[in-house]
Formats: sequence, structure tokens, C-alpha cells
Amino acid sequence: MAYGHYKEFLDEKVTLYNQPAFIAADPICIPHAFTLKQDIEIAGLFAATLAWGNRTTIINNCKKLMQWMDNKPYDFILNHTDDDLRPFVHFVHRTYNATDLLYFIQFLQYHYKRRPSLEDAFVPETAYIQANIGEALSHFHRYFFSIEHPERTRKHVATPDRDSACKRLCMYLRWMVRNDDKGVDFGIWSKIKPAQLICPLDVHVARVAHRMGRIDNIKSNWRNAVTLSGHLKQFNDSDPAIYDYALFGLGMAEHF
Repeated sequence: MAYGHYKEFLDEKVTLYNQPAFIAADPICIPHAFTLKQDIEIAGLFAATLAWGNRTTIINNCKKLMQWMDNKPYDFILNHTDDDLRPFVHFVHRTYNATDLLYFIQFLQYHYKRRPSLEDAFVPETAYIQANIGEALSHFHRYFFSIEHPERTRKHVATPDRDSACKRLCMYLRWMVRNDDKGVDFGIWSKIKPAQLICPLDVHVARVAHRMGRIDNIKSNWRNAVTLSGHLKQFNDSDPAIYDYALFGLGMAEHF
């Protein structure tokens, strides 16, 4: 397929899937229940972290977490007591368990007592000047585990330093950074620009991208995520991650 045809094809799919109608069945519905910036950040981080497996289970487990936080996650993170944490000790989502969850809560309290936004955990400076979000993800990983932590939780926070595609964190940053008039992504962070985002790459997106000749194998790794995003910048230099809608939709809904 020629360049122009690829762009037209993908743009059509973006228009189809970048719609509020798809929010309810997607993990992004969890942060969409909130309006306070910090509530959106926290709910979004949990939704992205748990976003693997059956979508209904993902959403139900995330809703359970938000309910345990009295549907005020920011207030809960800052002010909870040990007794408030009792419901969390039996939480399990696939291999993510209470040990991991309680550390996430501990880290978030540590961070929010020092900085006003979770954006600062990715970019402590006033602006992000790198070509892509790779260093922001690496910084987040180092910072997230800079306090005493359970070793097992490291497997639940990806980093490009291990050649991980960092799919869920790339998706989370798409939610926080991208801003258009469609009402799906939030666009509440400004240090990172949409042009710096990396398209979330999982097995479905990798399969579609490989079939389109954008990557030369179907591995879900950082190298392929960067390569794919480089191709997508040819279609939209200022907002390559917008094609996540098209590629994910093709891979999941249409089995392209």
C-alpha cells in the first residue's frame, strides 16, 4: 500500500475509534469518572497498570480500587490510615497483588507530599526536551523504586532500559498528554508534547504494524515501538500516538 493510501486508511480508523462511545468499554473509563487533576492521574495510573487481560475484569477491579478509596483517590492517598488499607490486603489482578498495590499507594503518598502532580514523577524539570518519552519513562522507573520497595513489584513497572515496549505506561502518557476535541484523552499535562509520545505497542499493534511493513518483526519491545512511532510521525509529525486508536482498533476489533 502506498504512503498516501496508508495515511488515508489509518486516518479513517482514527476517526472511527477516537470517539467517546468507546470510553465505557475501555480502561480509560476509570479516570473519566473524575474531574480533579490528581484524581485523574491516580485513577489513570492504576487503570493503565492493570490494563492487561479481560477488559471487563480490568475495569471491575479498577472500580473496586476506586471504591475502596471512597472515590476520592487523591484525598485517600494523602490521608489514609492503616485501617483504611485493610480491604486492599486481599487484592489480586493476575500477577499484581496486594504487596504491589500497597507499595503503589506508599509511593504515591511519598510523591504527592512533595510534588503537586504525577507529571513531575516523569519530568522533574520545567520542560521535557528529549526526542521521545524514553528518558521520562526511565526516570519514572528509577524514581518509583528510589524508596524501600518489594523487589517483586519491579516487574509491574516497565522501563526502556530493559528494552520493554512499556505499552501500558506509553498508553498512560497518551491519556495524560494528548489533547484534542474528541473527549477521550485528557491533555492535562504540558511538559511532554504529543510529538514526543511513543505509540503503545503490544502484540496486537505489533502484528498490524508488521503486516503494514512498519516494523520488521512482531516483537513487542522498545526498539520496535520507537521504529513504529518514527513511521507514524511521517503521517502526523506533531501527534504520532493518535494512530494508536487505528492500530489498536485494527488489531483488537477487526483482527487485521
